Amino acid sequence: MKHVMFAEKSLLMGDEVADCLLEYAQLLAANSTADTVTVRAISPDGNTIDAAFLLNAASVMMAESTNSTVEAPPNDEAVQYMQERIDRLLHPPSAQPETANSDPDYDLVTPDHRQTNARPPDDHQHRSKPDWS
Repeated sequence: MKHVMFAEKSLLMGDEVADCLLEYAQLLAANSTADTVTVRAISPDGNTIDAAFLLNAASVMMAESTNSTVEAPPNDEAVQYMQERIDRLLHPPSAQPETANSDPDYDLVTPDHRQTNARPPDDHQHRSKPDWS
Protein backbone atom coordinates (compact mmCIF):
# COMPACT_ATOMS: atom_id res chain seq x y z
CA MET A 1 0.00 0.00 0.00
CA LYS A 2 1.04 3.57 -0.64
CA HIS A 3 -0.21 6.98 0.39
CA VAL A 4 -0.72 9.08 -2.72
CA MET A 5 -0.97 12.81 -2.12
CA PHE A 6 -2.72 14.84 -4.79
CA ALA A 7 -4.53 18.18 -4.52
CA GLU A 8 -4.05 18.29 -0.74
CA LYS A 9 -5.67 14.85 -0.34
CA SER A 10 -4.00 11.70 0.86
CA LEU A 11 -5.37 8.41 -0.41
CA LEU A 12 -4.30 4.81 0.19
CA MET A 13 -3.99 2.54 -2.82
CA GLY A 14 -2.06 -0.51 -3.95
CA ASP A 15 1.62 -0.23 -4.86
CA GLU A 16 1.09 -1.19 -8.50
CA VAL A 17 -1.58 1.42 -9.22
CA ALA A 18 0.30 4.13 -7.30
CA ASP A 19 3.53 3.47 -9.20
CA CYS A 20 1.67 3.29 -12.51
CA LEU A 21 -0.13 6.57 -11.78
CA LEU A 22 3.18 8.35 -11.14
CA GLU A 23 4.84 6.93 -14.25
CA TYR A 24 1.86 7.81 -16.44
CA ALA A 25 1.68 11.35 -15.02
CA GLN A 26 5.39 11.85 -15.73
CA LEU A 27 5.06 10.66 -19.35
CA LEU A 28 1.98 12.80 -19.98
CA ALA A 29 3.84 15.86 -18.70
CA ALA A 30 6.92 15.04 -20.80
CA ASN A 31 4.70 14.78 -23.89
CA SER A 32 2.70 17.95 -23.12
CA THR A 33 -0.60 16.11 -22.98
CA ALA A 34 -3.19 15.19 -20.37
CA ASP A 35 -5.60 12.46 -19.33
CA THR A 36 -8.04 11.62 -16.57
CA VAL A 37 -7.71 8.32 -14.72
CA THR A 38 -10.12 6.94 -12.13
CA VAL A 39 -8.76 4.54 -9.52
CA ARG A 40 -10.17 2.81 -6.45
CA ALA A 41 -8.62 4.06 -3.22
CA ILE A 42 -9.20 4.29 0.51
CA SER A 43 -10.03 7.78 1.77
CA PRO A 44 -8.71 9.20 5.06
CA ASP A 45 -11.99 8.20 6.75
CA GLY A 46 -11.49 4.55 5.69
CA ASN A 47 -14.09 4.37 2.93
CA THR A 48 -13.34 2.76 -0.43
CA ILE A 49 -13.81 5.46 -3.06
CA ASP A 50 -13.37 6.11 -6.78
CA ALA A 51 -10.87 8.94 -7.21
CA ALA A 52 -10.50 10.72 -10.56
CA PHE A 53 -7.05 12.17 -11.23
CA LEU A 54 -6.53 14.86 -13.86
CA LEU A 55 -2.96 14.25 -15.00
CA ASN A 56 -1.08 16.95 -16.90
CA ALA A 57 2.14 18.97 -16.77
CA ALA A 58 0.82 20.96 -13.79
CA SER A 59 -0.04 17.88 -11.71
CA VAL A 60 1.72 17.69 -8.36
CA MET A 61 1.64 14.21 -6.90
CA MET A 62 3.66 12.26 -4.39
CA ALA A 63 3.52 8.63 -3.27
CA GLU A 64 4.99 7.25 -0.08
CA SER A 65 5.13 3.78 1.35
CA THR A 66 3.04 2.76 4.33
CA ASN A 67 3.01 -0.21 6.66
CA SER A 68 -0.79 -0.46 6.51
CA THR A 69 -2.19 -3.97 6.62
CA VAL A 70 -5.46 -2.92 4.96
CA GLU A 71 -6.17 -4.77 1.71
CA ALA A 72 -5.82 -2.53 -1.33
CA PRO A 73 -8.91 -2.08 -3.49
CA PRO A 74 -8.65 -3.77 -6.90
CA ASN A 75 -7.46 -1.56 -9.77
CA ASP A 76 -6.80 -4.06 -12.55
CA GLU A 77 -8.69 -2.07 -15.20
CA ALA A 78 -7.06 1.25 -14.28
CA VAL A 79 -3.58 -0.33 -14.28
CA GLN A 80 -4.21 -1.98 -17.65
CA TYR A 81 -5.50 1.31 -19.09
CA MET A 82 -2.44 3.25 -17.88
CA GLN A 83 0.02 0.54 -18.97
CA GLU A 84 -1.46 0.58 -22.49
CA ARG A 85 -1.16 4.37 -22.63
CA ILE A 86 2.37 4.27 -21.19
CA ASP A 87 3.39 1.78 -23.87
CA ARG A 88 1.82 3.98 -26.56
CA LEU A 89 3.72 7.04 -25.27
CA LEU A 90 7.02 5.14 -25.05
CA HIS A 91 6.57 3.41 -28.43
CA PRO A 92 4.37 5.61 -30.64
CA PRO A 93 3.14 4.02 -33.87
CA SER A 94 5.20 5.00 -36.89
CA ALA A 95 3.60 6.91 -39.73
CA GLN A 96 2.67 4.77 -42.71
CA PRO A 97 2.27 6.13 -46.24
CA GLU A 98 -1.26 6.08 -47.55
CA THR A 99 -1.85 3.70 -50.41
CA ALA A 100 -3.19 5.22 -53.59
CA ASN A 101 -6.80 4.50 -54.42
CA SER A 102 -6.94 2.10 -57.36
CA ASP A 103 -10.05 3.86 -58.71
CA PRO A 104 -8.98 6.95 -60.67
CA ASP A 105 -12.34 8.58 -59.96
CA TYR A 106 -12.43 9.21 -56.26
CA ASP A 107 -14.27 11.60 -54.01
CA LEU A 108 -12.79 15.01 -53.42
CA VAL A 109 -13.90 17.39 -50.72
CA THR A 110 -14.14 21.04 -51.71
CA PRO A 111 -12.96 23.85 -49.40
CA ASP A 112 -16.57 24.43 -48.34
CA HIS A 113 -16.77 20.72 -47.38
CA ARG A 114 -19.01 19.66 -50.26
CA GLN A 115 -18.20 16.23 -51.59
CA THR A 116 -17.77 15.80 -55.33
CA ASN A 117 -16.87 12.92 -57.57
CA ALA A 118 -14.56 15.09 -59.61
CA ARG A 119 -11.42 13.67 -61.06
CA PRO A 120 -8.21 15.36 -59.88
CA PRO A 121 -6.36 17.37 -62.52
CA ASP A 122 -3.90 15.41 -64.65
CA ASP A 123 -0.36 16.60 -63.99
CA HIS A 124 0.38 16.47 -67.71
CA GLN A 125 -2.39 18.88 -68.66
CA HIS A 126 -1.60 22.55 -69.17
CA ARG A 127 -2.59 24.57 -66.15
CA SER A 128 -3.25 28.27 -66.31
CA LYS A 129 -0.81 30.51 -64.53
CA PRO A 130 -2.08 32.61 -61.62
CA ASP A 131 -2.76 36.28 -62.30
CA TRP A 132 -0.36 38.11 -59.98
CA SER A 133 -1.36 41.60 -61.06
